[in-house]
Amino acid sequence: MHNPITIKELLEVKEGEQFQFKEAKKRFDANEAVRCCCALANCGGGRLVFGITDKRPCQVVGSAAFEQPERTRRGLIDKLKVMVDFQIYDYEGKRVLVFEVAGRPAGLPVQADGVAWWYEGDSLIPMPEKIRRRIYEETGFDFSGSVCAAADMSDLDENAIETFRTRWIEKSGNKRLGSLSVEQLLRDCEAVTEDGITYAALALFGKRKSLGKYLPQAEIIFEYRSSEASGPASQREEFRVGFFACYDRLWELINLRNNKQHYQEGFFVYDIPTFNERVVREAILNAVSHRNYQMGGSVFIRQYQDRLVVESPGGFPNGISLDNILDRQVPRNRRIAEILALCGLVERSGQGMNLIYELSIKEAKQLPDFVGTDDSFVSITLNGLVIDKNMLSVINKIGNEQLEILSTSDFLVIHALYHEMGLTENLRSRLKRLTDLGIVEHTGRSKYVLARSLYSAIGKSGVHTRMVGLDRETNKELLLKHIRNNGREGTPLKELYQVLPGHNRGQLQILLRELRKEGRIFCEGNTNAARWFAAELLGNSGDCNLVAI
Repeated sequence: MHNPITIKELLEVKEGEQFQFKEAKKRFDANEAVRCCCALANCGGGRLVFGITDKRPCQVVGSAAFEQPERTRRGLIDKLKVMVDFQIYDYEGKRVLVFEVAGRPAGLPVQADGVAWWYEGDSLIPMPEKIRRRIYEETGFDFSGSVCAAADMSDLDENAIETFRTRWIEKSGNKRLGSLSVEQLLRDCEAVTEDGITYAALALFGKRKSLGKYLPQAEIIFEYRSSEASGPASQREEFRVGFFACYDRLWELINLRNNKQHYQEGFFVYDIPTFNERVVREAILNAVSHRNYQMGGSVFIRQYQDRLVVESPGGFPNGISLDNILDRQVPRNRRIAEILALCGLVERSGQGMNLIYELSIKEAKQLPDFVGTDDSFVSITLNGLVIDKNMLSVINKIGNEQLEILSTSDFLVIHALYHEMGLTENLRSRLKRLTDLGIVEHTGRSKYVLARSLYSAIGKSGVHTRMVGLDRETNKELLLKHIRNNGREGTPLKELYQVLPGHNRGQLQILLRELRKEGRIFCEGNTNAARWFAAELLGNSGDCNLVAI
């Protein structure tokens, strides 16, 4: 989320909208921490620092607050629906805890207990209305929040509304919602405004006849296809009703043909469903909340034996592409997204795609793909088959406790290293954290591999040895080959740097030491005048000390 920062840098920054300092020598109120992080997210993201004074010059005093920072981190994510990470520093024996808070999604303020907090300088205040309006305008016109002038309360299905009410009460714990009239309930979630019935209300709660009149494109079509052949589907159902009236039914249809994939390795038994319920539901929620309702066309859900394809009209929202789909959140239909978040269907606002990727990796399946996506449609394919059962053992070896603290980027690093794929610069930034957790090993220069214990868990410790040793042994052979080719002339040190230009003095020294210890090379001369020879050509001509490189 943020670039790494040192204690020295923290002591030099000024408190404000991106940095908040709390002494908190013994403890700190958890609710206040939530409000602080909420405001930091709304101000674009920042850091909440415990153990450093807020008066300049800043002093490190140490903090015992939040002795279980991982537990606190998870609580913050649950309440704020934005990503939070943390760093712990030991500065001259004093503990400094820093929570790193990601910025809010575009077009949506972050709320804590119903209040969007904001920093004005270093003052914590409710977000001013003018700021809120400006945030809503970031993603342009919100069709779902506009009013359908011809519609009225009779166009809404009370059963669908009651389903929403029940979920909202369960999510919020607010039993007062149970005593509200239907109209007041819908006003409280802004599905209905003083101007009338919004298109969000129709899309989520509309009756079949009413949708046919005012929003016929708010339709979801399910198909099951037993083969790749074109032609009629084996089963087809059309849902032109409010989303809350068909949401559970869609999963029931998919789950009818949801085979389990059984694997056993030692004492571990894996029963992996072809279609993970949370992944499927997130894909459907994304389609409903992000589709373009101003375009014709229905949301299609096509189920095959080994995969599920979800298509929604409208292409990606402005600012979203395949390159940033896991890093940016831009809800096309803010009003719909907010209502779904209220009742817990959208568990992590704007991060449903992250969850899809994480669960695909945990279940050792192919990552979702977007083949067929263009300016008119978004198409996501959820691959259901386990492609490598050994990956399940790797995930099991990491353990649930560590898995819970990993970000989506961390999962992608594990996936890439296991499959011996390259890493983007963004993913490489996660390597240190994974190394600290013991999941990844640093084997020299910029090379990283999964920990030996993970390969041992799948009976492939030899793969770890190969991956660790490949670079070092290859580099030693390159050095030796060059030294041999120079024969009796010997090889000056500067030429060895040419052979391995990416190596510094220390790294080259280690390789030469190993070759000399193995009796394969020796040196004559000192410092820059030293020359290296292959032992089998000249024999060891003396007990020359290793040159200080």
